[in-house]
Amino acid sequence: QVQLVESGGGLVQAGDSLRLSCAASGRTFSSRAVGWFRQAHGKEREFVAYISWTGSRTDVADSVKGRFTISRDNAKNTVTLQMNSLKPEDTAVYSCAAGRAGYVYGSNDASNPDEYDYWGQGTQVTVSS
Repeated sequence: QVQLVESGGGLVQAGDSLRLSCAASGRTFSSRAVGWFRQAHGKEREFVAYISWTGSRTDVADSVKGRFTISRDNAKNTVTLQMNSLKPEDTAVYSCAAGRAGYVYGSNDASNPDEYDYWGQGTQVTVSS
């Protein structure tokens, strides 16, 4: 079992930065890839970023490329999403998700929320213009 807790959300102005953290419990977390997804009010869940369980491979959505960075510290069981140059369209609930233990994701399934086993409760990010 893996439990995930997100933190770091809040209300900021356009152009500001936020750092979201995904803290995990469970011995298998370090062998699981992690994805960040977001869901704006009235819209479908959207892929944001992905990091492999070793941390050697990352991927971000085109909409956040050059602004968001994902990293992980397996010793601390945490994954961080650094968000810079925030825009009003980044407003959403951000959730982290842990994938199958030991599984190496391809580019297609890394962005598919159905491929993840565990989810956090989410943290709200609101960007005002």
